[in-house]
Amino acid sequence: MDTVKEFNFTHHDFERVRSMIYKRAGIALADSKQEMVYSRLARRLRATGINSFQKYLDDLENGRLGDEWESFTNALTTNLTSFFREAHHFPVLAEHVKHLHERPIQIWCSASSTGEEPYSIAMTVCEVFNTLHPPCQIIATDIDTNVLNTAANGVYTMDRIEKMAPERVRKFFLKGKGEQEGLVRVRPELRSLITFKQLNLLADSWPVQGPFDAIFCRNVMIYFDKGTQRKILSRFVPLMKPHALLFAGHSENFLYVSDALRLRGKTVYELDEHARAHAGRSA
Repeated sequence: MDTVKEFNFTHHDFERVRSMIYKRAGIALADSKQEMVYSRLARRLRATGINSFQKYLDDLENGRLGDEWESFTNALTTNLTSFFREAHHFPVLAEHVKHLHERPIQIWCSASSTGEEPYSIAMTVCEVFNTLHPPCQIIATDIDTNVLNTAANGVYTMDRIEKMAPERVRKFFLKGKGEQEGLVRVRPELRSLITFKQLNLLADSWPVQGPFDAIFCRNVMIYFDKGTQRKILSRFVPLMKPHALLFAGHSENFLYVSDALRLRGKTVYELDEHARAHAGRSA
């Protein structure tokens, strides 16, 4: 027997949500996501005091809900991350950084979520230079403002670092005491290496300059269709230095959507010869 839902949510409502989030953030929701969409947006109906999806979506499209577009987008954004996720990338980054001569080294993490990825990048660079003050600047962006706030704060529960080597924990984290027992905070030196900014990869302009020595765009493209992927990758290329590396997620393949990239290693890309000759100019 079906559970009676708090709000009526029709297939037409779902199709409207799919269209709206695609236009707003490029996210292509599968048919199987209808229950997930209902669950996440039902919270927004309660928060706004609206009792129907039709009215909520009407008010959203007509600009009657103030900053609700931001909350709508945040609600439908998936943020699965961990420190040193897809660990094979970080030795590649370390070796790459080791051979760079231009200072400061510039790295863009384009989907930073709650911060574990940019902090993992920062830790890697610190270890290469054996200092908490390496010649490196990291830009970390995300479309979701909620996770960016968490990232900038740099406070995590102990279970988030339990798989990390103890020496890394000692070097890069401060353990909470008293009311902060069970929490850790990223050291301020590490946080100072990173600038967090809100950025929608579908926006007409990006608040990043480049060119970059490395770009991380991991587990983001899986939410976009091929046309959107092609558009985003075409905008990455002018932001890459000739030697730059582009890091992708484990289930992403950029070779089918961009002729300017070639595979360097496991889900690590570099510019091909033609693109390399024209690289380094910011878009």
